[in-house]
Amino acid sequence: MARIAGVNIPEEKRIEASLRYIYGIGLTRSKKILKDTGIDSNKRTKDLSESELTKLREYITKNFTIEGDLRREVSVNVNRLKAINTYRGARHKAGLPVRGQRTKTNSRTKRGKKISVGSGRKKPSAKT
Repeated sequence: MARIAGVNIPEEKRIEASLRYIYGIGLTRSKKILKDTGIDSNKRTKDLSESELTKLREYITKNFTIEGDLRREVSVNVNRLKAINTYRGARHKAGLPVRGQRTKTNSRTKRGKKISVGSGRKKPSAKT
């Protein structure tokens, strides 16, 4: 199994899709990496030679912040927003959407599972 930036990338997928398993690399960045290194994007990961893998590893580590460093950078930025009490920091603290989305509906991912309450009317215990 090919290993780039400490991540095992899938063997059976095209290299363009496999690179996306690395945190910090999406489709656009994946295409740019392959174009700059001169590797065919339609090749499967298992078909890459060792020299091509080495070229990819070196290019990625040299030009991009990825994986642990990127995660750390993002968490430091969020903690800074919380510390200086910005609006966005307060939204992060409260676990609510940060980028202006509506919360009356459609924010279940952030707010959690909905618990619905019945009508409040009790059922009669027995026939009268």
